Amino acid sequence: MLVLVDLDDTLCNTWEAGKYSILRLLPYLLRKRKFRAFFYIVTARYRELEQSREFHTLDFDKLVERAMGKVYSKIRPEELEEITELIDRVFFSNLRLYPDALEFLRGVKEMGAKLVLVTDSSSKWQRKKLEYLGIKDYFDALIISGETGHSKLEPHNFRLARHLFPDDEIYMVGDRDDTDMRGGKSIGATTILVRRGYFSGRLARHADYVVGSLREALEVIKREHERRHEKRD
Repeated sequence: MLVLVDLDDTLCNTWEAGKYSILRLLPYLLRKRKFRAFFYIVTARYRELEQSREFHTLDFDKLVERAMGKVYSKIRPEELEEITELIDRVFFSNLRLYPDALEFLRGVKEMGAKLVLVTDSSSKWQRKKLEYLGIKDYFDALIISGETGHSKLEPHNFRLARHLFPDDEIYMVGDRDDTDMRGGKSIGATTILVRRGYFSGRLARHADYVVGSLREALEVIKREHERRHEKRD
């Protein structure tokens, strides 16, 4: 059995921590008279980056630089560094595992499954989160878009997981339908969408199951696993 799981807004509260960072950033931008950057954020124009391949692979400082480049032709390096440090500090002071995350990870491992993290963003940023959250050792493999050069908008990273651990019983657990669920479907996985975080209000087109927690996701996996074994018997 192979279980693929997403990190951000599936295992940890990335969007919530990000919102705290934005709330701290807004007064900074006003003090620095960065009004165009302020309105870029409050009008949610950053959402235009969601479908960008680079958005899912760049280092965090490059993401900040890219976002600022949307509104300013030039920005001083020291200003970029100050903004990046502020966001990073506030983000990690508010980053938490969801209460059901460890129960899910332990439950999957107790079933004897191979557990693979499939996550977007840069290697440095995602590995820093894993170390901070203390969950890196639960995984048999880490597939990070910044390391493979492919985002979850493509099927490559899901196929890589299946290549590493070939199995005909695969589950994909994540919070985003157009990446996690669609990618899971590309390798024949049973797809389980966890409704929380930034994408919680989006339409589910590729999910076999829609649940409200990782505890429910674990129960789905257990039921599906038992059903498969009953068929074989």
